[in-house]
Amino acid sequence: MVQIDDAGSGSLIGGTCIGAVRVETGEYVYDFIPVSYYKSNKFRNKLYLKKSNQIVFSLLEKLEWKPEEKIEICQGYMFDQVRRSFESADISYLSTKIVEPLQSLIENSFQDYALSLGLPTQYVKYTKYPLHFHRILRWVYADYKKRMKLCKTGWKSWNKYGNLSVKIEEDILYKPNYNCLKCGRIIQKGSKVKRMEYHSNCPNIIYLHSKCL
Repeated sequence: MVQIDDAGSGSLIGGTCIGAVRVETGEYVYDFIPVSYYKSNKFRNKLYLKKSNQIVFSLLEKLEWKPEEKIEICQGYMFDQVRRSFESADISYLSTKIVEPLQSLIENSFQDYALSLGLPTQYVKYTKYPLHFHRILRWVYADYKKRMKLCKTGWKSWNKYGNLSVKIEEDILYKPNYNCLKCGRIIQKGSKVKRMEYHSNCPNIIYLHSKCL
């Protein structure tokens, strides 16, 4: 049996991982819908669904899937066009909630991808709500010009929170164990810093090394 699922469609940064696994052998393949599909006209026209469809058939080809082999596919919207393609091609499938083994495999693939984009480890792992929108937004504002290019800017939430007024002032940080959200290195207690303030769903304060701004 082959399982098909996605990960990362709800993350502000990056594209979406599409993965497939042959349950009996553990053969696992995956690819990404680029973040460009979540911007401007591509997003408005839902071209990410077309790309998902292309990727799924590419992954099935890599797995050398045979028609007699069962397919389980995530019941989410990301595979709406895939399901239509399956039905047009008379491919039997079950639309369902995907569990192990694919669930962990694809989540780990997206985590590695998010880390490769520069997200701090604590934003991706070791938290009850990894990749939380407003938490990632803080990281984006810490290096806005560079990091906004990684964002799904077609989202309504980006239109609402992605171009906020930011106040920047000099300050001294007395908090211990605080990492600069731009370079990632620790800010020594008592150091001069740049303090960034903005208001999204709540007031936010970001501290950076003075030289990092």
